[in-house]
Amino acid sequence: METFFLYSAVFLTIIIAVPIIRVIKGPTVFDRLLATNAIATKTIVLICLIGFIFDRVDMFLDITLAYAILGFIGSLMIAKYLTSEAKKRGEAK
Repeated sequence: METFFLYSAVFLTIIIAVPIIRVIKGPTVFDRLLATNAIATKTIVLICLIGFIFDRVDMFLDITLAYAILGFIGSLMIAKYLTSEAKKRGEAK
């Protein structure tokens, strides 16, 4: 079972690399924000898998929850900043 989790973690690490292209080449800031959220979501799953691999799910679950909360708050702050900047320039209603 441990090899399954290990292969899953390697596969998930490869899958995390896909949104990195969107972060680098994204045509808009919002595309980059969505790609960053996708990376964060996959990283949360990867941290849980690492917890299963090391048989310390309780500790890694706490780390995952903290990471998820910080990622959510960060996304909200970036969206709020972008909205306020758009209002200053008269682009948003």
